[in-house]
Amino acid sequence: MKTIQMKRSLLLSLFTVMSCSLLAQDLADLFEDIKKSVVTIYVQESMNTGTGDPRTFTSSEGLGSGVLINEDVIITASHVVANADDIMVQFYDGEARPASVTRLSRMADVAVITLARPPSDPHLAQIGDSDAMRIGEEIFVVGAPMGLPYSLSRGIISGKHSEHNFSNDGKSLEFFQTDASINTGNSGGPMFNYRGEVVGIVSSILTRSGGFEGIGFAATSNVARDLLTERGSVYFGIEAMILSYEMARILNVPQESGMLVQHVVKDSPAGRMGIQGGFRKVSLDDQELMLGGDIILQVDEIRITGEESVYQIWEYLSSTNATRTHTIKVLRDGEIREFRWIVSQFQPTRQ
Repeated sequence: MKTIQMKRSLLLSLFTVMSCSLLAQDLADLFEDIKKSVVTIYVQESMNTGTGDPRTFTSSEGLGSGVLINEDVIITASHVVANADDIMVQFYDGEARPASVTRLSRMADVAVITLARPPSDPHLAQIGDSDAMRIGEEIFVVGAPMGLPYSLSRGIISGKHSEHNFSNDGKSLEFFQTDASINTGNSGGPMFNYRGEVVGIVSSILTRSGGFEGIGFAATSNVARDLLTERGSVYFGIEAMILSYEMARILNVPQESGMLVQHVVKDSPAGRMGIQGGFRKVSLDDQELMLGGDIILQVDEIRITGEESVYQIWEYLSSTNATRTHTIKVLRDGEIREFRWIVSQFQPTRQ
């Protein structure tokens, strides 16, 4: 009996080793197939120091990852590129291309950047159906953690979280939770299933120590596709906060609410048309904000009266594929000023 049990145990161990070996081999082959679609993203950004001088800025550099879905289109995380003045994308073979933001959703943490020109040898990733993924399925992540490009980590989908509230552009949010190792530099990188399809875009981690503790998040591919390639999320190039009724009164806003501009990306629609960000950092009700910037009051006929009107504005701006000119009304130095914004809708080839 003991001999039979030992043989069974030996066979089980051998089967486990063979299964792990086959799995590792499958993953190695998959990585060879998809690695050239993954890119490393280098950014430079400048932010006002907040000391009261609108001309004083401090510069910083950042690093993230992304994935090529069309010859000149890359999906990444919005927090990697949202405030970037300059974006440089590097491919697997070392070739580099400048890029600019085309669409962005801060709350969903996904963005589309468009290359100045396609790489000489593009390798495109396939977008998968994230709705088909189940909790417990194996996935892997490719990115540049701690500046180490084309690093692979694997894990499972640990959970799926849908937000019933909305993003700042009025659309629902959805994230995969994973135990695949995620660190600084992974942000924006693709999460692949074992068919080599992108099912998520790496977003963030939940941590107490500051490092990875086994809980990471990725925006699902279906939400990313809906936000960025089908319905749109128009990129304006500002960081702003919606004013409460009380704050609007304190700042002498001539209506119930408005959007207080915190920061403006220099080479963005807002930056090019002359919208101004804040330059005096203050703390109010335990919230840090920048004062001195423009307050956006209205887009065309839609007046900002609170969160609902902001959702309405983003839906309105994303509702057409035609190039249109919009009128932006802002409050600056106690006067209402008007700016013209020409929006040219962007639609990459659908996967």
